[in-house]
Amino acid sequence: MASPGQTSGPKPTPWPPLTLPFVDLFSGSVAGAAQVIVGQPLDTIKTRAQTAARGQFKGPTDILVQTVRREGVLALYKGMASPLMGIALQNSLLFTAFQLSRRAVSPETSDLTTRQTVLAGAMAGAANSVMASPVELFKIRMQAQYGSATDKKLRQVARDLWAEAGFRRGVMRGFWITVLRETPAYAGFYGGFTKSKELFQRKLYPNEAQLPIWCLMASGSVGGICNWLACYPLDVVKSRVQLTSRKLGPAYILDEFRAVVHEGGYAALVRGLSPTLLRAIPAAAATFTAFELTKDALEGRR
Repeated sequence: MASPGQTSGPKPTPWPPLTLPFVDLFSGSVAGAAQVIVGQPLDTIKTRAQTAARGQFKGPTDILVQTVRREGVLALYKGMASPLMGIALQNSLLFTAFQLSRRAVSPETSDLTTRQTVLAGAMAGAANSVMASPVELFKIRMQAQYGSATDKKLRQVARDLWAEAGFRRGVMRGFWITVLRETPAYAGFYGGFTKSKELFQRKLYPNEAQLPIWCLMASGSVGGICNWLACYPLDVVKSRVQLTSRKLGPAYILDEFRAVVHEGGYAALVRGLSPTLLRAIPAAAATFTAFELTKDALEGRR
């Protein structure tokens, strides 16, 4: 008989020994690359919606039409080199940080509650900011270039920024707003993804050890949507901070927030949200499909 305060349910699952999961890290890098390639056009529309001067575009559709008409279809892939080059390091950091965070919030068992998963995701997101901040900065500065004749290449953008402001004020510009964005973003992502998987397992596949790929894709899409809903106004502020070169004061996050609201009202804090949410669905599908197929191939299951 269980003593007071205890339950007689299944025993908690202990943690396996902590090792570096090379297969998962490589598969995650391939998946990240697939996410960038599939999602970049809508990400470019999102960034331009966030950073364009008021009245420059009528909406996301107008951004798409004008970009293709004036700069060609390939302009939608501006800034893709930065996330592609950084995706392996970024995914390695995120994956490792999430695994360590899960152990930190639940030292005794690997059976985390949804709340514990959300907390671990938030901790991993904060750690991921170290890589996400410079990757996002270069991507945004490439995406915000209008006109193919005068566009700078990534290495020129990086060289100019380093010469102008150095590492801390240049390459890592906007680091703290990135921390503020990544923390709720990955809390939402891992929370939404995990909860969706649990519902699929309980409702549709209660006797199966593994979910089919379509369930993972759908769960990833839910996680991606939760990710952006949890952080989008902070992403708008971050994009504007990282695009400009003006000197940042100690309260630059609050200053930029006020500037956004002053210029466009509170609606400006969600400008570009629709293409971002649309992007989350195919991007997440590509991410999890690429991850599962790559992992199966490396482990000899395909």
